[in-house]
Amino acid sequence: MDQLTTENVVTNVPQLPATDDEFGGVVVEMKEHMDSDVFRTLLKASMSQWKLQGKKGIWIKLPIDLSNLVDTAVKEGFRYHHAEPKYLMLLYWIPNTINPIPANASHIARVGAIVLNDKCEMLVVQEKMGILRGVWKISTGIIHQGEDITVGLTREVKEETGIDTEFVEVLAFSQEHNVFFGKSELLFLCMMRPLSFEIKIQETEIAAARWMPLQEYAAQLSVQEHGLRKYITELCIAKAERGYSGFSPFRVTTDSNGNPSYIYFNKGDLKKIDDKSSVNYS
Repeated sequence: MDQLTTENVVTNVPQLPATDDEFGGVVVEMKEHMDSDVFRTLLKASMSQWKLQGKKGIWIKLPIDLSNLVDTAVKEGFRYHHAEPKYLMLLYWIPNTINPIPANASHIARVGAIVLNDKCEMLVVQEKMGILRGVWKISTGIIHQGEDITVGLTREVKEETGIDTEFVEVLAFSQEHNVFFGKSELLFLCMMRPLSFEIKIQETEIAAARWMPLQEYAAQLSVQEHGLRKYITELCIAKAERGYSGFSPFRVTTDSNGNPSYIYFNKGDLKKIDDKSSVNYS
């Protein structure tokens, strides 16, 4: 077992293997099979030491094949934080204060692809399932974990219709609450440029797809009576006829972990505000 060190005390009390996190807590990542009684003994001893050390959030990551330890952890005061297909993460907040640790996810990110050809026809689909079955609509889908908006859009359009596209810009976004098991949803409506035109539908999910004249799309009762779909039409017209400008992505590096990120903004208007800007927006 690991030797445990406090600020002034060193003991040989058996404890669970753990690593410090950057917020004053510890992470226990269980990997080896363990009897629940042994786990309870080690957990109690470890919790006592972490409290002496002034630790805050205690995380326990249990892979699915160690689910026998969940009941023990819960009885010791741990609560579910989030779950993934292969593990469950539990959390115990030690300080006698409000727990400031955020939920794992409050929103899901969905994208909608507005694809217009040179004939002012919109690429639309009918889904086989769901409440929108039989309704002509734009291609939509969920962004995968670690997937950029631009990549997710091209993937969704290709999967549903067989059409190759390239990203132009984000025209608008919407927020809706209590969409998926209590989670909120952010929907990014994006203009896409078609690179191919022959439709090949995704037979498992899509009943039909076609290039529909924009005015025909706008005249649908399902569009006239639905605010979001009505705005899609207005955005298309504004983009095509009145020079409406959306948001374009620019790659930056975050300060926190150095990972590449993207900031979306209206490049044209920003340049008008500050023509002397030293930033290169090309």
